[in-house]
Amino acid sequence: MRRPSRETAQSQRRITRRGLVLGGLQLGVLGTLGFRMHYLQVKEAEQYRFLAEENRINIELIPPTRGQIFDRTGRIVARNVPAYRITMTRKDAGDVDSVLARLGALIDLAPEDIATALEELRTRRGDTPITVADRVTWDEISRVAANAPALPGVTPEVGLSRTYPLGADFTHVVGYVGPVSDYDLARIDAPDRLLLMPRFQIGKTGIEAREEDRLRGKAGTRRVEVNAAGRVMRELDRREGQPGTDLQLATDYMLQNYVQARLGEESAAAVVIDTETGDLLAIGSSPAFDPNLFVNGISSTNYNALLQNDHRPLVAKSVQGVYPPGSTFKMVVALAALESEIITPEETVRCRGYIEVADNRFHCWKRAGHGNMNLHTALRESCDVYFYELALKTGIERISAMARKLGLGQRYDIPMSGVHAGLVPTREWKRAARGADWVIGDSVNAAIGQGFVLASPLQLAVMTARIATGRRITPRLIKSIDGVEQPSGHGEPLDINENNLRAIRRGMFSVSNNNRGTAFSSRILADEFRMSGKTGTSQVRRITPAERRAGVTRNEDLPWNRRDHALFVNFAPHDLPRIAVSVVVEHGGGGSATAAPIARDITLQALYGDDPPLSAYPAKDRARISSQQEKLRDLRPPARDDRPTRA
Repeated sequence: MRRPSRETAQSQRRITRRGLVLGGLQLGVLGTLGFRMHYLQVKEAEQYRFLAEENRINIELIPPTRGQIFDRTGRIVARNVPAYRITMTRKDAGDVDSVLARLGALIDLAPEDIATALEELRTRRGDTPITVADRVTWDEISRVAANAPALPGVTPEVGLSRTYPLGADFTHVVGYVGPVSDYDLARIDAPDRLLLMPRFQIGKTGIEAREEDRLRGKAGTRRVEVNAAGRVMRELDRREGQPGTDLQLATDYMLQNYVQARLGEESAAAVVIDTETGDLLAIGSSPAFDPNLFVNGISSTNYNALLQNDHRPLVAKSVQGVYPPGSTFKMVVALAALESEIITPEETVRCRGYIEVADNRFHCWKRAGHGNMNLHTALRESCDVYFYELALKTGIERISAMARKLGLGQRYDIPMSGVHAGLVPTREWKRAARGADWVIGDSVNAAIGQGFVLASPLQLAVMTARIATGRRITPRLIKSIDGVEQPSGHGEPLDINENNLRAIRRGMFSVSNNNRGTAFSSRILADEFRMSGKTGTSQVRRITPAERRAGVTRNEDLPWNRRDHALFVNFAPHDLPRIAVSVVVEHGGGGSATAAPIARDITLQALYGDDPPLSAYPAKDRARISSQQEKLRDLRPPARDDRPTRA
């Protein structure tokens, strides 16, 4: 039966529309394929031709520029310098031994460097570059680059390395960097990929270690094209990282240099603190060492020499060393008694040269005794018996509370290694730490800064600054971070009666300026800079009754490590304090003979900002001081260079 013409027409129209839709889809697919083929075969032809020749694309980390460190005047303390090195990637090298042999024919490779490289190539991932030779010359870099086809997997590189232009002066403050070790990696839960780069340097001690995250920065990346031999053909794109943060210290490089030079080869430490801001203008420890030795790995010979030195050059004694504070602790005992209203400054104690407590005799340093002593004269002449009596009346709990108020017994948050909290003992502490009760003899020993009491030179400087100002000064080592000023350590007023503080300051003034004071020979003659101080001598051995009867052996007749520690603390000028100073000389003998002259010289240097006039010193010292100034002048760093730009 024939279909009506109308139905036939409608059917044809439907077929036509379907054909058009299908044809359009086919044309779209073909067009897309054609466009893609044109893009791949024409626009991307070069890239895929290289890939067809066994090239590949690598993504590499770009190490950030490490933040630099400056002193308070802008003098560079830690900077970055270009360094050339040769690296090798095991995956690209193939026959590692053969490639190393060809490389050794081009540049000098020490046997130990080859052994280290082979060990790292064996243990690290195959695609991790390993440093074969570090700090090579430009000529060596050129020879390696010229022979690149014969050295698969070997890459000459230009990087940055750390250097310390002021050498040993800032060793214990700034510290040093060194290559990342397996020990470093083991201590980190999820190490940054940067740490796996060949000989990447991180902070090991001091500010370099404590401020590592700030100084390191963030890595960038680059996409490079590498051929079958492992050579980089071209850089496809790059994403810059974030450079490390620059730090400015509160420390003055010229004063720091003077402090280190003045301490010389003594086993000693000195701290200078600004009484307005808490800035650590100098914080020295001796003997020191050149931190540049550690940057690329110190030799066993040099390291063992440092380890075996009985003056412990690796220790930052200014913050890590803790010592019985000796008679410098007497201001703490006196203030505790005054604040508790147990005594008045005028009350006297008779010193016969000793007191007897619980069948034990505790001696004064002056065998014949001082006679009647009040607070002022007891501080001036450092009478032990006076302070024995004060401690027995006051009690260890009040003394310890005052010690903490003045800054002892606490760990300050400054970015140096091993900052020690010291020790301010209490009854509870002794029960917990020693499993014994506090006895009366413990209080007598604490009265003169012996027994369990321990303090660092930093803590003694803070204590002195707080006595001088009546404020809760805290030390500040970093002045600014990337130009942003950090909080001052000015501090709020201490809860101590100002009249009591004045009584202590008057006694300290007499120590240095009265002819019966224990530091009179180390006084400052310049009226505008007169200082107030306190000597201290702390025993490191027990003097037996038999030795006392026969006569106590003089320090100079003892082996060095059995001599007393010498201490001195001071602030200046007396009427308007600007700085506080502490000096500790390990096994230096008497504080008045050894530590006080060093502290006086440092104080004058800090106040004058240069070599003080000889008229500021007692006449008997001027010839020695003149010779000393000339000798120390030769040790000064050259005139300040301009602030370098970031590499």
